[in-house]
Amino acid sequence: MAQLCHSLLFLLLLSAFCITGATGRASHPSSRARAFVVEQCQATRYPELCVQCLSNHANASAQSQQQLAQYALAMSLARACYTRAYVTKVAAQLKQTKAKEYQAVKDCLDQINDSVGQLSQSINELQRINHDGEGNFLWHTSNVQMWLSTVLTEAMTCIDGFSGHAVGGKVRATIKAKVLNVAHMTSNALALFNRFVAIHRATRSKAQP
Repeated sequence: MAQLCHSLLFLLLLSAFCITGATGRASHPSSRARAFVVEQCQATRYPELCVQCLSNHANASAQSQQQLAQYALAMSLARACYTRAYVTKVAAQLKQTKAKEYQAVKDCLDQINDSVGQLSQSINELQRINHDGEGNFLWHTSNVQMWLSTVLTEAMTCIDGFSGHAVGGKVRATIKAKVLNVAHMTSNALALFNRFVAIHRATRSKAQP
C-alpha cells in the first residue's frame, strides 16, 4: 500500500491546488476537453473543486466517463495518502507526551488507513469492469459504491472524533481540513462513477433488441 502511495506522487503534485475554495487555474486543455470535464462535474456536489482537480486531465480524458471517474478516484487516493502521511507525523509527535490527544489522532489515522485501502480497491475494481464482461458489471459497481460511501462515512467519523479533545487548535483545524478535502474529492469521484454507471446502463439498454 505504501508503494502505491509513493507511485501517486505525480498526482499529488497535480492535485496540490485541489482544496475547497481554491482559486488556482489549471493549465490550458483544449476547449472541447475542458467543456467535457465541466459538463461531467455538474453532476457532483462540489463542481468547482471537481473542475479544478480534473482540468489538468482534460486532454487525456478522451471524453470518456469511465476514464474521468478512474482519474477522480486516483486523485482522491493521492490526497488520502498525503493526508495519512501528515496525520501519521502528528500522531508520532503526540504519542509520548499527550495520551488523550494521541488517541483522538490515532483513531482518525485508523479511519484514514481504511479509506486508503478502500479507494485503492475501488480503483482496481473499476479497472476490472473492462476485463470481466457485462455479467459482472453490477457486482463491480456495487462494490465501488459501497467502498466509496464507507470512505465518506469514515471521514466524518474522523472529524467528529475530535469533539471534546484538546488537540491543538491549529493541528486540529489542519487535520479536519485535509480530511474534509478527501471527503469532498471522494464525493465527487462517487458522483462521476455513478454517472458513468447510469450512462453505461442506458447505452446497454438501447443496444438490446
